[in-house]
Amino acid sequence: MARIVIIGGGVSGLSAGIYARLHGHEATICERHFVAGGNLTGWQRGEYHIDNCIHWLTGTNPHSPLYKMWEELGALGDVEIMKAPSLYTCEADGQSLSLSRDINTLRRDMLAVSPKDKRAIHSLIRAIESMQGLMGIAGKEHDKQSNPLELVGSIPVLIKYYGMTTKDMAEKFESPLIRQFLTSFLSEQFSSLALLFVFAHYCGDNADIPRGSSCGMAQRMTDRFLSLGGTLHLRKEADRILYENGKATAVTFTDGTTLEADYVVVTSDPATLFGKLLDMSMPKPLAKWYQNPNALRFSSYHCAFACDMEELPFQGDLIFPLPQKLRYRLHTDHLILREFSHEKSFAPKGKNILQTLTFCDEESSRRFIRLRKSKAAYNKRKACISKLVTEAITEKFPTMKDKLTCIDTWTPATYHRFVDSEMGSYMSFAFRSHVIPKRVNLKIPQLKNVFMATQWLQAPGGLPIAAESGKRAIEAVLKLERKKKALPAPSV
Repeated sequence: MARIVIIGGGVSGLSAGIYARLHGHEATICERHFVAGGNLTGWQRGEYHIDNCIHWLTGTNPHSPLYKMWEELGALGDVEIMKAPSLYTCEADGQSLSLSRDINTLRRDMLAVSPKDKRAIHSLIRAIESMQGLMGIAGKEHDKQSNPLELVGSIPVLIKYYGMTTKDMAEKFESPLIRQFLTSFLSEQFSSLALLFVFAHYCGDNADIPRGSSCGMAQRMTDRFLSLGGTLHLRKEADRILYENGKATAVTFTDGTTLEADYVVVTSDPATLFGKLLDMSMPKPLAKWYQNPNALRFSSYHCAFACDMEELPFQGDLIFPLPQKLRYRLHTDHLILREFSHEKSFAPKGKNILQTLTFCDEESSRRFIRLRKSKAAYNKRKACISKLVTEAITEKFPTMKDKLTCIDTWTPATYHRFVDSEMGSYMSFAFRSHVIPKRVNLKIPQLKNVFMATQWLQAPGGLPIAAESGKRAIEAVLKLERKKKALPAPSV
């Protein structure tokens, strides 16, 4: 039985720990915070619960390959999967368009908005269906995999979008509403394939929300790890990885303790791993990603509001344009507003909780991080944001005037502090056009028994990539263990 020390108790770390125990190895997860889950988290503000992570979870369709992994990790199984009729709604110029769960409804709604865009709409729907076939979630029951002939036919359909950003895709349409519908959910700089990926999964019943949202899923995975006999240390921050002769021997912690290890799995942002936990340079293939000007990183700032209303004037996620006077001050043209009526326990009876999300590029994210060095200046900026966002919401919905109370505002500086991400990103690199994201090797060349398990090994990151990276790290451990057993016994 190998001793595996896992640094970080987020999704990657929990996944690594669970798969290590499933294969009979000793697994110890060391998490510097008071709870496991990493970005998969939420928190209380009085009687209100703020959910940080899951807007949708890829892999909720039992026919999806990811579903089996989530079951093994305890993330799904008996838990209720909540299926909203639409993922988000976009409004512009008095019109609205929703990403409907039913792809035929989506086609119909887009044609109703803009009959002139008939050709571009049919092309988009055909691309979504082609991507569903590749993923095995096509057809009426969302269980159909493309056959070889269909796969060949889908290549030219999808290659058309390979070189497009969402902005390029949107420019194929005449309708201003459809253009905003295609660019406001992610950003204009993302690959159009990334948006097709979201559309394909949602319309394929493979992007829904498990009951309990982020904290519920984190707790189920934690319980799964502990039930398998894993050891979880909370409030235990790694300080250094000790090594000699190209092999890690132990991990030291800020509390002065040391854990010996046969293998070490590290789940942090590599930008904070190398030079901090390890006094060595980042592997060249990974360093190229960080140095590549086209490998964009991003984050966002958020506001949460207690809403003194039982019935809301919208449902789900709503994206609407901001008044011109607010665009410059909030650094965005539109606002993403979300309600949580699907989780009754998140707010007191007769009330609701609302959250907003505004994307930030890397430069803006770093400004928030620098600003936090002055607590007064940082709090002043957060208060200004909450005031402006309140103004935007109440101007959009006058019935909400005097019904909203901002209960929290968090920024890229929050993520920088909480998950030790270099520039406050909670996902990895943006999925750009002309790129098919490849996984970077999880090995650290200088150390044969240390592996990275992190979403940063593949764009665009996210929960499935994080979980798969933990699984792959343990597969690498198993491979080395098999080699050990295959070696002949040393002569005496």
